[in-house]
Amino acid sequence: MPELYERTLGDWLEYWASNTPHNEFIVYSDRDLRFTWSQMNERVDNMARGLVSIGVEKGSHVGIWANNVPDWLTLLFACAKIGAVYVTVNTNYKQAELEYLCSNSDMHTLCIINGEKDSDFVEMTYNMLPELKTCERGRLVSKRFPYMKNVVFIGPEKYRGMYNTQELLLVGSNYSRELNDRYESFKKSVSCHDVVNMQYTSGTTGFPKGVMLSHYNIANNGFLTGEHMKFAHKDKLCCCVPLFHCFGVVLATMNVLTHGCTQVMVERFDPLVVLASIHKERCTALYGVPTMFIAELRHPMFSIFDLSSLRTGIMAGSLCPIELMREVETKMFMKVTSVYGLTETSPGMTASRLEQSFEERCTTVGYEFEHTIVKVLNPDNGEECKVGEQGELCNKGYNTMVGYYKNPTATAEAIDKNGFLHSGDLGVKDENGNYRITGRIKDMIIRGGENIYPREIEEFLYRHPAVKDVQVVGVPSQKYGEEAAAFIILKEEYTQKGLLDTEIKDFCKGKIARYKIPKYVFFVDSFPLTGSGKIQKFKLREIGSKLVKELDQ
Repeated sequence: MPELYERTLGDWLEYWASNTPHNEFIVYSDRDLRFTWSQMNERVDNMARGLVSIGVEKGSHVGIWANNVPDWLTLLFACAKIGAVYVTVNTNYKQAELEYLCSNSDMHTLCIINGEKDSDFVEMTYNMLPELKTCERGRLVSKRFPYMKNVVFIGPEKYRGMYNTQELLLVGSNYSRELNDRYESFKKSVSCHDVVNMQYTSGTTGFPKGVMLSHYNIANNGFLTGEHMKFAHKDKLCCCVPLFHCFGVVLATMNVLTHGCTQVMVERFDPLVVLASIHKERCTALYGVPTMFIAELRHPMFSIFDLSSLRTGIMAGSLCPIELMREVETKMFMKVTSVYGLTETSPGMTASRLEQSFEERCTTVGYEFEHTIVKVLNPDNGEECKVGEQGELCNKGYNTMVGYYKNPTATAEAIDKNGFLHSGDLGVKDENGNYRITGRIKDMIIRGGENIYPREIEEFLYRHPAVKDVQVVGVPSQKYGEEAAAFIILKEEYTQKGLLDTEIKDFCKGKIARYKIPKYVFFVDSFPLTGSGKIQKFKLREIGSKLVKELDQ
């Protein structure tokens, strides 16, 4: 069994900078931007000294509001070396969400880019902190955000009241003895058990909560993920998932960091850039959510790229259709694995392994991470369920979060008296020790006293030749309390044939229980997604409820 390491993120970076200084660590293939381990370590030291010069110190909360730009990781490791807490901000956040997070997290410094999609981050930051336009840099005083002292623009552009990363790097590379002494003092005080990263939960059932994760949590979770996939320093991982999510910053970055390999970055997801990066860099691994793999496979230029260098990867983040995984294995030459967990478990609780059969890798989420205990507990009485019996998946181990920031009540609700973190997910354990996810406790549909688990219906509907993707949710029913509604994205060759909802229902008859057959079938072009690519079922429920109301009128 692999051992756990008591190293900080800074320790890991310096280890590889010393042992393999000339090996590539970060690569942006689309602009041929490359950092070796020693170059990255030097850049991180300069950025860290620059941050210290504007008042960032051990325990300061530093936010990053950006897509996968080159200095996203520079800022992460700089904060890690100082002992600051790196707070990730979803790039899909709007004004109210940004302000809530900055207030709730007691943010000291916010690092931003110009914007993303239809959001102007600079304008939104000025709306939140109008004082920036009149204050001297570093002397921000905000009544609404008393902890906020700095805003840093990521890039060379200059904005009133803001620093930029070019200035911080310049200060950090031309440092005074006093500045360097302060930095070195912070570095020496950092422990692997200190909080290094804070990520906010999606907030689908209430206000988002700040999940505090330590160096020990995320570095070891990334390390074991790489061990399951047999990573070595010669591997090259193509990362096109957002870094502000655990999938990107832990399963990808921490895997690379602890194995000394290369991370081939994609700034924002584009299937063509992903395919070209794999081809050019000879990537050996690829991560993505199912919709990303679908976009890559369906791209009209897919066949011109040589993907034969790929050997493995992770598909996770939402339901992974078996047929999609089979197609990826066949056409992209890689063994697909999956990791199950949540932000609160750093995120991996269970993972499939390369040595497992295709059926195990594609129909289960594997078995527990080393050094953890995963149990299926009865939600009603807390007793452990038997093999094959459905219950709530719970986790105990090194990967359990430090807690929710400033929210001991919510922490106590999530972690029981025995130290088990409750996931809120339903699942079963099979006779081989593998786990299957069957749904969310809160997603369960109760129709006339019968429990319906959406995952089961979704898996069945994927068998229909016209179904490209499907999500099942509960919608209100006067007669039964709830009914199942299926939202379906059709394959391209079926979109023009006028498939009827009755055809989907007929497909179900005699094959699944009558009460499980969706009463409503809606054909859509896409699903509402979070910034990390997860499907927002609560929004589908809202849409479904509205459509049902219109149909009943």
